[in-house]
Amino acid sequence: MNKKKRIVIALGGNALGNSLTEQMEAVKITSKAIVDLIEEGCEVVVVHGNGPQVGMINNAMSALSREDANQPNTPLSVCVAMSQAYIGYDLQNALREELMNRNITNVPVTTMITQVRVDAEDPAFQNPTKPIGQFMTEEQAKVAEEKYGYIMKEDAGRGYRRVVASPNPAEIIEIGAIRSLVDSGQLVIACGGGGIPVTLEGNHLKGASAVIDKDFASELLAEELDADFLIILTAVEKVAINFGKPEEKWLDDITTEEARTYMDQGHFAPGSMLPKVQAAVTFADSKEGRNALITLLEKAKDGILGKTGTRIHQ
Repeated sequence: MNKKKRIVIALGGNALGNSLTEQMEAVKITSKAIVDLIEEGCEVVVVHGNGPQVGMINNAMSALSREDANQPNTPLSVCVAMSQAYIGYDLQNALREELMNRNITNVPVTTMITQVRVDAEDPAFQNPTKPIGQFMTEEQAKVAEEKYGYIMKEDAGRGYRRVVASPNPAEIIEIGAIRSLVDSGQLVIACGGGGIPVTLEGNHLKGASAVIDKDFASELLAEELDADFLIILTAVEKVAINFGKPEEKWLDDITTEEARTYMDQGHFAPGSMLPKVQAAVTFADSKEGRNALITLLEKAKDGILGKTGTRIHQ
């Protein structure tokens, strides 16, 4: 590569596995793909999802409060913080080991426990839609509503689940510290799970019962760090229009204008590919010369080199 690129990578859930054992194995594979980019001369910042992990932590803490009347219910924001530290612990150790295996000794790895401010007046709080935690019977759901103030919704005949808001990220609280670490040459893991959701009350940051989309948080982080690339890693090598249909077409290189047209035509599924394309378009449009890439984890290096993936640009 001709010049050093600053890259923010948004890892999909498949990069981390669904259990403690799976995560320990998955981060080894994930780390190889990330260190490939460092060997290409890139500065890398990592954002990860936390869907299975935060659900597991939430279920465990809920079980504790049911078993011990003296244990208060654990706020979702605290569960997100726990997931950031737990995932960061495994991921930073795997990255450090992979760097050492390749004799790269000058790139320290750091996990930043990151709070992300959301607007208390965000419309998402009026219509919570993001399901978290375990399925419950109708009776259990009523207890959760009365005891904890949860909003419970029936989920496709499978039982009841708690739903929370998914507001847009407005500010990365620790951005100054993250920027300093990145500028000093560190490989930083930040905004895990989209960040710990907080609202601002005077000078006080208050945890919110919400889940922030990690792709939108990654986009904001990439802007704030003046990154060259936002790479959103997912379960497919490229983005497709007419996905799953006879006229399916895989996209290699598209403009933000073309991407918006495809979004308006309803080509991308909400809660799946749509937020990834939305985040990619927002980043690519934020400044001339910025590019977004959507591809598979193991194809990240080839994507940066222009060999695969869907590249979105102005």
